Amino acid sequence: MIEIPSDLHKDLVPLAFLLGNWSGAGVHDFPGAEKCNFGQEVSFSHDGRDFLAYHSHTWVLDNDGNKVRPLESESGFWRIDADRKVEVTMVRNDGVVEVWYGELADKKPQIDLVTDAVARTAASGPYTGGKRLYGYVNSDLMWVGEKQTPEVELRPYMSAHLKKVVTPEDVERWAKALPDDMPDDGIAFFK
Repeated sequence: MIEIPSDLHKDLVPLAFLLGNWSGAGVHDFPGAEKCNFGQEVSFSHDGRDFLAYHSHTWVLDNDGNKVRPLESESGFWRIDADRKVEVTMVRNDGVVEVWYGELADKKPQIDLVTDAVARTAASGPYTGGKRLYGYVNSDLMWVGEKQTPEVELRPYMSAHLKKVVTPEDVERWAKALPDDMPDDGIAFFK
């Protein structure tokens, strides 16, 4: 269910499908790095200003799905303009700072992003840019990331399938929003 909070900045309404906390799993595979399954928690939030705050944490999973160790963390800010152009500023734990530009697809909740600028600290590994695709599919958030380095051409390296995390507060808010005249048996509701 996509909710549009009443205090969401009007420019961000097209990105409302991203709002909330998401959790799931994916695959990490890039030459020179460990191939693994990973868990992920993502949060998109707002405070009424014209951007979404973004936080993502991933961790390596063992064969039984247990957390082994942190993989990557990133934080940033997402904006969109009247022409559906999306800009993202992002910093990652490995010492990489990125500016991403892209576009929200017409008539569907899908965002394609490409790096425009990359800055790296001396401690970060080689990295020259990337692409990402985010999509809201059947109430889930799915994404795939591509990465390139001086030694490796642009190629997919991470992807994940995330489910919306529902809190007790969400359930209470939804329950209060139900109409008073809802049928007791529930069947009439679907007729």
